[in-house]
Amino acid sequence: MYKYIIKRILALIPVLIGVTFIVFMIMSYSPGDPARMLLGAGATAENIEALREEMGLNDPAIVQYGRYLLDLLHGDLGISYVSGDTVAHEIFSRFPNTVALAVGAILFATIVSIPIGIISATKQYSIFDNTGMVIALLGVSMPSFWLGLMLILLFSVYLGWLPSGGVSGFSSLILPSITLGAESMATITRTTRSSMLEVIRQDYIRTARSKGVPERKVITKHALKNALIPTITVTGIEMGALLGGAILTETVFSWPGVGRLLIDAIQNKNTPVVLGCLVVFSICFGIVNLIVDILYAYIDPRIKSQYK
Repeated sequence: MYKYIIKRILALIPVLIGVTFIVFMIMSYSPGDPARMLLGAGATAENIEALREEMGLNDPAIVQYGRYLLDLLHGDLGISYVSGDTVAHEIFSRFPNTVALAVGAILFATIVSIPIGIISATKQYSIFDNTGMVIALLGVSMPSFWLGLMLILLFSVYLGWLPSGGVSGFSSLILPSITLGAESMATITRTTRSSMLEVIRQDYIRTARSKGVPERKVITKHALKNALIPTITVTGIEMGALLGGAILTETVFSWPGVGRLLIDAIQNKNTPVVLGCLVVFSICFGIVNLIVDILYAYIDPRIKSQYK
């Protein structure tokens, strides 16, 4: 197991290099001049050129990337072009807000989706099953920004129950979590239902029923444990995606997270901040998937034997 974990961690290195290289080159050749943005429209050409030289922007893009990669290997994410603060400080001062939002979203998704998926599978083609699948379809179909705006109109503007944005305690987390977790809820519901349908048709489930085992025990003890493996896979992928995919939700709800920081950095062509955000998102995604793989070993002993 330890060797497997080390291999997975080492596998993140080429991923990070590939992601940062592609994004760095895109940012380097995209329109806009960071020096001109920093100095403003009234700056002279001489001042702009001097700042570009000071920032190293006149060097070839590959040289700039090599310098960035060398700093990254030493744990230095660079300095923000706009604020002059370290990128690490800017990201990690906002990172807890993004984690709180992602955790809230995945909790909402799993608490709602897993029971719906289980009951839909055990009562296939019933009214509950059809209703659950309609809800899942709506969750996949609705754009997050539209859902967020509708929730704000209903619960903030008309009813006045919840705040419309910002961070002001637990109540401010409810609407963004529902908005961000709606699509994940739909995906996990459909996965749980499909997995449960496959498991409850297996021979050992029919054998347990023929022995007189109560239906609730058949589902919870025999079927659910085996059906959870695909669900855990999807949940882990969704959790990693939520950490990096909260950009629209954070923008709609004025949530001070890393996603909103990334949007501002792209608009200002603040390359170090953009790259820093992507590095953090990539590491988080890799760690979440590693945790999911480790959980497999504790759920299914057959998978654990493959790590030896």
